[in-house]
Amino acid sequence: MITVTLLVENTARGTGILGEHGLAWWIDTGTHRVLFDTGQGMALLHNAAVLKADLAAADAIVLSHGHHDHVGGLEAVLAVAGRAELVFHPRAVEAKFTGSDPGAPRRISKEFVEREWFRDGVRRVRVTREPQEVVPGVWTTGEIPRTNDFEDTGGPFFLDAKLTQPDPLLDDQAGFFMTGEGVVVVLGCAHAGVVNTLEYIARLTGRSTMHTVVGGMHLENASPRRMAGTLAAFRRFDVRRIGPVHCTGFLAAGAFWREFPTRCFPCAASTRLSWASLVR
Repeated sequence: MITVTLLVENTARGTGILGEHGLAWWIDTGTHRVLFDTGQGMALLHNAAVLKADLAAADAIVLSHGHHDHVGGLEAVLAVAGRAELVFHPRAVEAKFTGSDPGAPRRISKEFVEREWFRDGVRRVRVTREPQEVVPGVWTTGEIPRTNDFEDTGGPFFLDAKLTQPDPLLDDQAGFFMTGEGVVVVLGCAHAGVVNTLEYIARLTGRSTMHTVVGGMHLENASPRRMAGTLAAFRRFDVRRIGPVHCTGFLAAGAFWREFPTRCFPCAASTRLSWASLVR
């Protein structure tokens, strides 16, 4: 059996579970374990302990991109997960900013990641733009091609404090694996566009349908055209289970629930999903 547990999310469910604006997934194949993102760092270790996710047993830690709500817990978890390999895109270590007023930029990267203080000469660090099999059967997309004309990065993101150099967020990547039921996609924020992401995973797997898609989709500011194109893609890929969380946005999540009322499911910190078998 393969399980995916949502360790960190904006919302929380259950006794003793904390919520924070961030995301972290624990993927357990039965033989290997992957931590996909680390949240901001306030809830990860606590929730992992409550949910009995043994972070010290992690074989790999994957960063979906370099924003603080996905890499903020990295320093703390590396101190616990001594043997875990670290996997990320080369541009995940860039300084990152957001805002609309150049006089008041907000830094949304972490110094620990920017300065690459995780490099100790012992830990294995895999930096790549290419798809990677992180542990047997569990993959990352690497850099996702931007092929449609209706998706953008989802907000005002920049590489400089003066807010003059837009950040294309090429570091954005997703995780995926194949089960007996079909393809499962685990998203960070889908800054590359969730449709671009699904289309790329379809190319990588050779599959035209997806069983489960969970994670952030950065649709808070999506135009009607983008939402229509996104919903159409989920119909085209015949996604059976949909868990929109984190940065998807309330209105966009509501649109998913209206369009797919029997396929959407509540998703908060402590949610655990399972599939009978992992297919390699």
